Amino acid sequence: MKLNIQTFIGCESSFDDARAVIFGAPFDGTTSFRPGTRFGPQAMRAESFGIETYSPYQNRDLEDIAVFDAGDLDFPFGNTEAVLDMIEARTEEILDAEKIPVMLGGEHLVTLGAMRAMVRKYPNLHIIHFDAHTDLRDDYLGEKLSHASVIRRCWELVGDGRIHQFGIRSGERAEFDFAALHTDFHPFNTRAVLEAAMQLGDEVPVYVTLDLDVLDPSLFCGTGTPEAGGILFGELEEALLTLEALNVVGFDINELSPHYDASGTSTAVACKVLREMLLAYVK
Repeated sequence: MKLNIQTFIGCESSFDDARAVIFGAPFDGTTSFRPGTRFGPQAMRAESFGIETYSPYQNRDLEDIAVFDAGDLDFPFGNTEAVLDMIEARTEEILDAEKIPVMLGGEHLVTLGAMRAMVRKYPNLHIIHFDAHTDLRDDYLGEKLSHASVIRRCWELVGDGRIHQFGIRSGERAEFDFAALHTDFHPFNTRAVLEAAMQLGDEVPVYVTLDLDVLDPSLFCGTGTPEAGGILFGELEEALLTLEALNVVGFDINELSPHYDASGTSTAVACKVLREMLLAYVK
């Protein structure tokens, strides 16, 4: 892999020297409401130069860690399974090099491609999931590969009790019933993150998947399915930093649709969240 021409701010390491590798998964082929997440990764790279590499929250700087930006995957249109295969292959390539994969979506279904590679590498993997939506439908309008069913597909890979969900405030009744039986389910807020982190400890491999619509649309409206009643940036920041001591072996950020927020605020928020996650999880 070669360094992407336009990188996320502070992520100009070589592949060999990098501890983590960013790659974009610009796919929104199963978006059920407002499409546009395919433009998220490039928007984040361009707008990242509006923030600093230094985080005053953590007293850390992106220039002090080694992150390689591999650019976006080039997906075929209309072939969801091929897209997932490409994401799986890129994730596996990064894992084989003993580096942390960092994926920028794209719609949330892209997480499934990464997860297929992650569970082969880490059979005892746990998933920490921030979202407004349960994403636990068995299918959406008959389609099992959907951003509305991605966490259900991930559950099929990892099983009961290994998906920890936070901030959920929307879904079918059947999804909430399913979560009560099969996932570690904490709707509406992130207050239980500390408890989950203490139970996981610092050895269990953890993958963090962040659907940015967990944030309230009053501060993050640039997404395909905004849902009122979300958390604020400070709450998300606290939750993400609570996971700092865990063994985070990969993570993703998804569901930014930049053109629904002409002010650019949503993209700026996404950039800041990525900076904080990189500094917290890339040791």
